[in-house]
Amino acid sequence: MPKFLYALMACAMVLFSVSNSQARSFDDIVASGTLRVGTTGDYKPFSFNNDGTYEGFDIAVAESFANRLGLKLELVKTTWRTLMADLQAGKYDIGMSGITRTIARQKQARFSQGYVMFGKTVLVNKDNASRFKSLVDVDKKGIRIGVNPGGTNEKFVKANIRNAKVIMFESNLAIPVAVADKKVDVMITDSVEALYYAATNEKLAAPLADAPFTRAELGYIMPAGAERLQDTINFMMDQMILKGDMATLKKQYLHIGE
Repeated sequence: MPKFLYALMACAMVLFSVSNSQARSFDDIVASGTLRVGTTGDYKPFSFNNDGTYEGFDIAVAESFANRLGLKLELVKTTWRTLMADLQAGKYDIGMSGITRTIARQKQARFSQGYVMFGKTVLVNKDNASRFKSLVDVDKKGIRIGVNPGGTNEKFVKANIRNAKVIMFESNLAIPVAVADKKVDVMITDSVEALYYAATNEKLAAPLADAPFTRAELGYIMPAGAERLQDTINFMMDQMILKGDMATLKKQYLHIGE
């Protein structure tokens, strides 16, 4: 084999080693006594930073995971822009923040089994709900769409919106407020989030949530090499389903099964 090929292979091995050296093994996690969970804190009803205290469905599940493993839970702040970079840098062991299972993310990491099915839809002011009967009604000149950067909401908007004005919000939590105040007309988001806001804010509506534009699942994300951690997370999720714990949390936080 030519020397330059040996050199390329050596460089590739070094890069692979560096990129994976930060991730803790399952044994390392258990030995440390702490499960580090990355979360954005800006996505109700899954992860919400309420003045320094995190709450939501995924936070409750994270607490259950830590308790079942006999570990202390450490919540690590991340963002949608840095979600993958922080995971690969070893800043957290598992991401739990209403994260969509996508091929692009799967290429760089690995997911748990899905736990909620959903699709992209619109959140609008209740006064304007009758205006939006399809995506065609959304993608019109004069319509203002609020979206947060770095996630699948932005990806959907970039792929499907050509005429409406797109307004970027660094905080996902600020967009429903802007819709309620009529500062933007539409929020493109997951149907679970849209239904949550429609149920908890009388100014908001999710008129197309029953027929979302896409179909997908949420899952928990882990480093590419974390096979044993993935198996353990899936096992604990199965246990929570069998014992009814998952259904209880879905009813409490997601209003599913009420």
